[in-house]
Amino acid sequence: AASDVYKRQVMSYLNDCAKIFRLGLPVLVSQIGMIVVGFADNIMVGHYSTDALASASFVNNLFNLPIFAALGFSYGLTPLVGALFTNGRPDKIGQVLRAGVLVNIVVSLLLIAVMGGVYLNLPRLGQPDHLLPIIRPYFLIYMCGMLPICIFNAFAQWSYGIRNTAMPMWIMLGANLLNILGNYILIYGNFGAPELGLTGAGLSTFTARVLTAVIICGVFFRSPRYKGYADGYRKLRPEKGTYGNVIRMSWPVSLQMSFETAAFSGGAVMCGWLGAIEMAAFQIVVVVGTLGFCIYYAMATAVTVLVANEAGRNDARGMRRKALAGYGVILAACIMSSLFFGLGSSHVMKIFTDDAAVLAAAVGVIIPLVLYQVGDATQINFASALRGTGNVRPMMWIAFISYILVGLPASYLLAFTFGMGLYGIVLSFSCSLFLAAALFLYYFLRTVNRAARVSQP
Repeated sequence: AASDVYKRQVMSYLNDCAKIFRLGLPVLVSQIGMIVVGFADNIMVGHYSTDALASASFVNNLFNLPIFAALGFSYGLTPLVGALFTNGRPDKIGQVLRAGVLVNIVVSLLLIAVMGGVYLNLPRLGQPDHLLPIIRPYFLIYMCGMLPICIFNAFAQWSYGIRNTAMPMWIMLGANLLNILGNYILIYGNFGAPELGLTGAGLSTFTARVLTAVIICGVFFRSPRYKGYADGYRKLRPEKGTYGNVIRMSWPVSLQMSFETAAFSGGAVMCGWLGAIEMAAFQIVVVVGTLGFCIYYAMATAVTVLVANEAGRNDARGMRRKALAGYGVILAACIMSSLFFGLGSSHVMKIFTDDAAVLAAAVGVIIPLVLYQVGDATQINFASALRGTGNVRPMMWIAFISYILVGLPASYLLAFTFGMGLYGIVLSFSCSLFLAAALFLYYFLRTVNRAARVSQP
């Protein structure tokens, strides 16, 4: 009998792992598509000039903060949609989505205003003076892309919440192909187009982002498959309480991702203090390291959806089971990513640049890159699981302590006080990620145990 119980438990765990993989796979394909675009961008820009690559590194890492803040804000929709989906309420989902889209548009405009202020103060950020003429136009084009990013994010989280992770994937893949083609034409001036360098890469990316927003809106409103959701969007005017629910679920996650991204963006700024070589190398390392992050994020998206479904049933045991199954899948992905980084990333890095100094600096930080993968995988899984429970408020202060109070000072101390330079900046990421992982795990288990006590008669 005990053997049968054990077998059932193992089969249940494997079944949950399979569900997470099936749901997360389309998200993973989308993320791999984004990695391919990131690789293509950096390869084309890197071969255009080291100055263009260094400028792209600075702007991309600076914009990671508002982009991930916007993405985190849209994440508040996923548990709301997931819980309503469990209860079969497409009309209410449409109402919640309408509120979410409007709120996300407002957020995008606020972020544009903030980044406009940053633009006016670019000379004060300590970057090499000869890079500023390259940075400025690329920065402005990138800033204009915030609005379509926020619109697409809101509709994508709706799609994830109803367990349709494939539709945003196809839209992203098409846009990514267009982006790569646009880069080839506009960076080098092929097919009779003007040679625009890094500015051409920015224009290509902006066009792709506008198209993703337009297409996903068209699919939502025109496809018969989503008529129930679209009718709810059109006919049910969001109430104040609906806006309040979206905002309460969204802003803590947004702050959490903002603080996390700030640690990496701060590292990019500090690399600029070290020099253009270190900044270009940091960009290559970040792009290569994104492979692991995107795999973990894709599977964690499925964890959020499935935990939210269990939360809609108030099933504490189910929430715990889905989170642990997700961690098994993500940990396996972490092991594969770490092996790749340890054994093969030096060969991949050679694709990005012909500059021997940049390549040597990037290859020199493979060990700390591998080291922080476990912390990153763990914190992504349990942050996503905690988000699925709806208890998002602890996420912001966990991130603030881990990434701002610990992560940024660790980057400065290791890089400058202890003289470790770029190596110290990448190594410092382990300090913040492992601390965040422990705290997210603790609060997820605490939330689930509280839900179990409440559900007991």
